[in-house]
Amino acid sequence: MTARRPRVGVLSFAHYHANFWSEVFASRGVLSGIWDDDAARGSEAAARFGTRFEASLDALLERCDAVAVCSETARHAALVDAASARGRAILCEKPLGTGLGDAEAIARIVASRRTWFMQSFPKRFDPATARLREAVAGGELGRITLARIRHGHFYGLAPDFAKAWYARRALAGGGALLDEGVHAADLLALLFGSPSSVVALTSRAALSLEVEDLGLAVFRWPDGMLGEIASSFTYAAADASIELYGTRGTMLVSAVDLASRDITSGACLRRFLSDSPERRWETLDIVPRFKQGEFHHQNAIAFVEALERGHPPPIGIEAGVAAARMIDAAYRAAESGVRIDL
Repeated sequence: MTARRPRVGVLSFAHYHANFWSEVFASRGVLSGIWDDDAARGSEAAARFGTRFEASLDALLERCDAVAVCSETARHAALVDAASARGRAILCEKPLGTGLGDAEAIARIVASRRTWFMQSFPKRFDPATARLREAVAGGELGRITLARIRHGHFYGLAPDFAKAWYARRALAGGGALLDEGVHAADLLALLFGSPSSVVALTSRAALSLEVEDLGLAVFRWPDGMLGEIASSFTYAAADASIELYGTRGTMLVSAVDLASRDITSGACLRRFLSDSPERRWETLDIVPRFKQGEFHHQNAIAFVEALERGHPPPIGIEAGVAAARMIDAAYRAAESGVRIDL
């Protein structure tokens, strides 16, 4: 792809993350316009970010080089198809699709047209994640036997959450296990590769929505390591979000999800090494992007910089499909009550 200053259009403000992305695009002078099927919502966003609202999707695509898709998950495929047909580079919100079939269909569209496509997974740009990858790759904690990732928020406790599109299966595809758990699935795959099997449970007990408000999945890797995902819409508060347990030590990360960000006042990244003479927790001097209020901006920054430099996507569509495959297997395990092999 030829390096150039991109003209970026934002497709839908249905997902709140469009606000963070637009802050980046506007500050860098690349925001070309906004389209939204909700004209009032799109017009209000355009006024806030000092750009033009375009009621016609085709008209906006005509004058953009790239788009950021931030619609309801069920509408990702149609918007990706439209942008891809015009040869536009694409940044797409997570999860990639409403399920594995939807994600694979989007991947086929992208592959057939050789579309420049970036999947949004903001944890990948966090310095805390870089430190975890370093620890795993270097054997710092010994052999990792258990990884636990708790990722979620408290928005489900708000009285109007049931009215949001996230609570509707037809628009979201799933609940907490999909929308929040996909972050954890991608991080587990990034750190440890593809798992071999999964057992899982979901619950609608807290909110009684169409979709689950709580999901718990335990994956097994070929070497016997277990990785747990615990995702929820109803975490009133929490501390550690990422936990790595190895034969030589342990590493804990806090303040990397909404349930822990604002109430974590101490160390965000802690390490315990069993051969350390002090036999105590060490504080590592790393502050996660989420704690700094810069978490979701990183996708947009990486998107623009890759386009400006003519680089390939920092996160390809295969990552979105891989995470979708893990979550799909977890849903099937929860529905069947048996272990599912991937």
